[in-house]
Amino acid sequence: MRVSAFRGWVPVWRTRLLLLLGLLLLGGVGQAQPKPAAFSISRAGRHTAKLPFTTQRNLIIVAAHLNGRGPYNFLLDTGVGTSLLTDPALADSLHLTHGSEFKLMGVGGTDSGLRAYEATNVCVSLPGAEAPGLSWLVLSSDVLDLSAYVGMPIHGIIGADLFYSFVVTIRPERRQLVLTDPAAYRAPTGRRWASLPLLVQRDKAYLTVAVQQQPAVAGVAPLPLRLLLDTGAGHALSIETTSDLRLRLPATRLRTDLGRGLSGLISGSLGRVAAMQLGRYHLPQVLTSFPDSTQVHERLSGSERLRNGSVGYEVLKRFTTVIDYPHRRLLLRPTAALREPFEHDMCGLDLLATGPNYRRYLVQRVVPGSPAATAGIAEGEELLSVNFLPIHAFSLTDLSHLLHSQDGRVLLLLLRRHDGELYTASVRLKRQI
Repeated sequence: MRVSAFRGWVPVWRTRLLLLLGLLLLGGVGQAQPKPAAFSISRAGRHTAKLPFTTQRNLIIVAAHLNGRGPYNFLLDTGVGTSLLTDPALADSLHLTHGSEFKLMGVGGTDSGLRAYEATNVCVSLPGAEAPGLSWLVLSSDVLDLSAYVGMPIHGIIGADLFYSFVVTIRPERRQLVLTDPAAYRAPTGRRWASLPLLVQRDKAYLTVAVQQQPAVAGVAPLPLRLLLDTGAGHALSIETTSDLRLRLPATRLRTDLGRGLSGLISGSLGRVAAMQLGRYHLPQVLTSFPDSTQVHERLSGSERLRNGSVGYEVLKRFTTVIDYPHRRLLLRPTAALREPFEHDMCGLDLLATGPNYRRYLVQRVVPGSPAATAGIAEGEELLSVNFLPIHAFSLTDLSHLLHSQDGRVLLLLLRRHDGELYTASVRLKRQI
């Protein structure tokens, strides 16, 4: 058995699933050399393919067939070098071959007790595109439980394989991906497009972004930060403060649990930076997570230690985004969402989706001192209705939007206690950061 390191964390934020899966495999999978194109356009004579996607809890989800069966749902994640099957039962039902085995390590460097194996020659079909022999890493158990966080069945993660194969355009307003053969791609022109260079190392892409930590002061320039481009992260911005001596935690911040990884909870702070600059576009008051350095940055190795953090889909969804690994660039054109404020959960509830259709919601955690805690809501209770509407009418994304919606807004919740008693709770949303 080869020993490999899978360092990742899946937060339990009320409204965002921050998925940072740093995948470092020593041998066999994830070599330092760029991968050859695994996917190609499936229709002869075509150079592009368009496929729909959905977003749940700020994550991009695409449907694909494996070995002619499906469709199955996958997160689209530039933060993962090797595509993952998180559902071992699915792999067994497809009779995938068991290749090289790996030991999975948590962020603390300890043995997580989990194992994985490499499955090769899996045929993957997307609308208009196909990979006839893709390699996957299959987890021994569904420890990430992405389905419960997202609120729909999730079978795994498609990573760098797709981005090496195509120029990938994300159109958030249309919920559409456009996959283009790199040899046929022509970059759009026009003054609204911004172009940023990408550095692609170990199957991940990095960009340099100017970040102003505090309100502008004469003579103090923004810091150029090297950030991981992470479509699988629901947050806007994450900064690892020990990666640069000039980085500081903001004076106003919330101490909170940012996520859960293979080795337990990831703790840190939530605050704001004054601004970040993406090419010609200025984004003010960006909500930013600051994970504890001992749990994230100090556990990274090799080239990953040179990064200062990551930029996630909460920023990218404000643009039509072209991710161009073959030509090492990121192209951005703003949408109507560009000027929307960055907001944090204003209620204090972590909800977990259960049941056959993922429409039963249990309270996983109540943030101390939050409006939910003040209303007397307790962990383990079941949410039954919101403002007199039955809970099955809401997706987790719908509930997320409600809990982010407006400072001072009052929500009337119906819940069931552990003993079966029903009660109502009036929750007044409060902006905390």
